[in-house]
Amino acid sequence: MTTKSVLADTQQGVLTLTINRPDRRNALDIATYLALADQVSNVDHKTVRAIVLTGANNYFTAGNDLKDFQTPRPAGDSPGLRFLRSMVDCDLPIIAAVEGSAIGIGVTMLQHCDFVYAADNANFKIPFVPLGLCPEGASSLLLAQIVGPRRATEWLLRGKPFTAHEAYEAGFLTGLSRPGETLAHAQQVATELSSLPPEALQLSKRMLKHSQRPKIHETFDYELGLFSQRLKSEEAQAAFAGFFKAKAG
Repeated sequence: MTTKSVLADTQQGVLTLTINRPDRRNALDIATYLALADQVSNVDHKTVRAIVLTGANNYFTAGNDLKDFQTPRPAGDSPGLRFLRSMVDCDLPIIAAVEGSAIGIGVTMLQHCDFVYAADNANFKIPFVPLGLCPEGASSLLLAQIVGPRRATEWLLRGKPFTAHEAYEAGFLTGLSRPGETLAHAQQVATELSSLPPEALQLSKRMLKHSQRPKIHETFDYELGLFSQRLKSEEAQAAFAGFFKAKAG
């Protein structure tokens, strides 16, 4: 099923999900999160063996659409958190193909992918603190496990951009590709995975994730309360106002 903001295509056992809001640099709004969550949660395991996640027009995602941060949020999981939980609970391998930029949750969602390939000129940024916010996406738990505590502290507290080469050297990426070739690279790996015995493949991923899944969901809950508080803070609202003012100017 394809929606306006998420394109879904299945070929040779590989479901490719493309974030499709190029006019907004593929920023993730409520509808996009819900469409992604639905695709991952309800994937047909009889026909799909692997999932590829990418962005349209050679750009991964600018992260959460900040307009959604300025509207009241109901209690419980946000649509973004529903999507992340669906990724965590998915037994199929998830492969990300990153071109252009990945910002905010566009970076933290990559922690929940099994393979992450990026163009060698891609760049990344986790600007939570500069926006008056705090870590989300279980980054307060997982990022230090993946790249080490010193690098995680730098990326999360300073909120400065970092390059694909820096991300690869830190162990955040599986591999680098030439610009424009990342999706093909990711789909090739996904096709190879889809040719393996499916029960063994899914069981092996489930075993790899067994001890971490409860901790990740617990961290989601912990971060959710703090992130919700930060969204209402004067610091965050001032940062959002400054962002939109600069954009309008």
